[in-house]
Amino acid sequence: MVQLAAEAEKENPLIPPWPELVIGLIAFVIVFGFLAKKLLPTINKVLEERREAIEGGIEKAEAAQTEAQSVLEQYKAQLAEARHEAARLRQEAQEQGATLIAEMRAEGQRQREEIIAAGHAQIEADRKAASQALRQDVGKLATDLAGKLVGESLEDHARQSRVIDRFLDELEEKAEAAR
Repeated sequence: MVQLAAEAEKENPLIPPWPELVIGLIAFVIVFGFLAKKLLPTINKVLEERREAIEGGIEKAEAAQTEAQSVLEQYKAQLAEARHEAARLRQEAQEQGATLIAEMRAEGQRQREEIIAAGHAQIEADRKAASQALRQDVGKLATDLAGKLVGESLEDHARQSRVIDRFLDELEEKAEAAR
């Protein structure tokens, strides 16, 4: 038992025996060499491709963002120009509308004045025609009445017209003086 205890003290369980250590080290170098020669280049290649894709994607995204910003600025400028043009057209339409309204009012006023003047002229013509017809009727009635009173026919038209005109003129003068 003492010998077992001494042997146990000699062997440390944390330190492996030398032959196992050498075999493990050789196996590790073989596996590491195999991984370094075969697997590691493939892994590095895939990682490099991913890095390039990410960097290319970032560059593309930055370029797209720059282009989008440029297009946005162009659209904003076009929109501002379109708004300005719309305001100008609206102003022109309002001015044309005001001018058209003024022209139509002037034309309406002119037509109204023409209608009123034509109405006055027609009324004056109708008044003169009525006055003339009234003179003739009154003259004929007066002549007939005078002929019946006198007992003779007063058929001399020239004399008849002068007498009637003088009589009616006197009546008109009296009517105007009374006003």
